[in-house]
Amino acid sequence: MLLCRTIFLSDIHLGNKDCQARYLLHFLENSKAQTIYLLGDIIDLWAMRRQVCWTPEQNLVIKTLLAKAEQGCELIYIPGNHDEEFRHWAGREFGEMKIQLRGCHTTALGKKLLLLHGDEFDKEVNFGRFHAWLGDHLYDFLLFLNRWSNRARRAMGGRYFSLAAFIKSKVPGARDAIARYRNAAVNKAKRSGFDGVVCGHIHHPEISLQDGLIYCNDGDWIDSCTALVEELDGSLAIYHWTEQSHTIAALPLAEIKAETAAQQAA
Repeated sequence: MLLCRTIFLSDIHLGNKDCQARYLLHFLENSKAQTIYLLGDIIDLWAMRRQVCWTPEQNLVIKTLLAKAEQGCELIYIPGNHDEEFRHWAGREFGEMKIQLRGCHTTALGKKLLLLHGDEFDKEVNFGRFHAWLGDHLYDFLLFLNRWSNRARRAMGGRYFSLAAFIKSKVPGARDAIARYRNAAVNKAKRSGFDGVVCGHIHHPEISLQDGLIYCNDGDWIDSCTALVEELDGSLAIYHWTEQSHTIAALPLAEIKAETAAQQAA
């Protein structure tokens, strides 16, 4: 059982045929946190307008999250662009779940983190609406390849492998786009007086220190299958949760403390 202080999840895309609900359900069943933040694109209303794919595992994800809230876990939902209709309900509570446009989380080390989905930075990353549309359709094709390649791997007894993430890492300009997004998110946190930012949206899990601020992207449950976790001691880590569950990135306690000391000495 993974015992932690906080869990950050985004880009689950329930209702999408590429949602990896089985892995997420296993993660939720094997983790316990004081607070869970849902940072957008939890339900994929865009995909459901074209074709609804709602599996028993996806239904259990919703039930498990709500059950955790009923058991005392604070559950906060910050909608994204694929579920933006829920932004109209910001400020309201549905049972034990709170809906907000943005959030603020203070870690065990006193670091104040800005929480948002991240679609507001699209204009700083993309060249325009046509490029965004083209990117969405190319990503759909990558997910098609990812889906069928993993069906073949499972049939042969293999483990999950994100072919989509691998191909994206080889696309020219992808790193530049990710860097522009990271810069936009960090600058937003800096202007707003935060110590860091946690977001999703671009399906690229990452933890880093930039310009003295913490940048965290919790990834997704379409191809990356990742969650950002604040450990009990205040350190931050990204967990990749498939058959080969492991931590793929971390911002240890010592590194956060060292950065804090450096800022205080400056």
